[in-house]
Amino acid sequence: ELEKLGLGDDVDLHVYEVPVEYQTVQRLIPALWKKHSPQLVVHVGVSGMATTVTLEKCGHNVGYKGLDNCRFCPGSQCCVEGGPECIDSIIDMEAVCRRVSALGLDVTVTISKDAGRYLCDFTYYTSLYQSRGRSAFIHVPPLGKPYSAEQLGRALQAIIEEMLDVLEHSEDKINCQHEH
Repeated sequence: ELEKLGLGDDVDLHVYEVPVEYQTVQRLIPALWKKHSPQLVVHVGVSGMATTVTLEKCGHNVGYKGLDNCRFCPGSQCCVEGGPECIDSIIDMEAVCRRVSALGLDVTVTISKDAGRYLCDFTYYTSLYQSRGRSAFIHVPPLGKPYSAEQLGRALQAIIEEMLDVLEHSEDKINCQHEH
């Protein structure tokens, strides 16, 4: 749906479906970062427990015990051995949530600090680690429970546009901090 809507003429949108497989994520996410050198990567995952569109603030490194679609689980139960326990996105999710909620879309947007210690969280952490925080993860409920594909597409479009705007305005602050 988002691919149809796009993100405007000055944003190159690349859409990939990431398999629910730990080993594929470990190969694919770094390869995509290397191939595209993006300003931002936004992952979207379906959660059967979600009733809102949920912006995830951080990814977690350890606690992965569930088998993936290949019946595999990392022996270390972690994404990156020796990596930090938690990595926060550099995107201010509270600001994005406030701004998108103010648009009056027919979709509720909330914030979470726990993406669930399964492939969504694993993918998010891997991407955050690869990008030094320049990633985001959005959980959406299954189609029709309660939102249509069109509603979710418009919500994702608005959220990503706000994330890019927040990121653009925080670049000056980030660059200033690195100079000291």
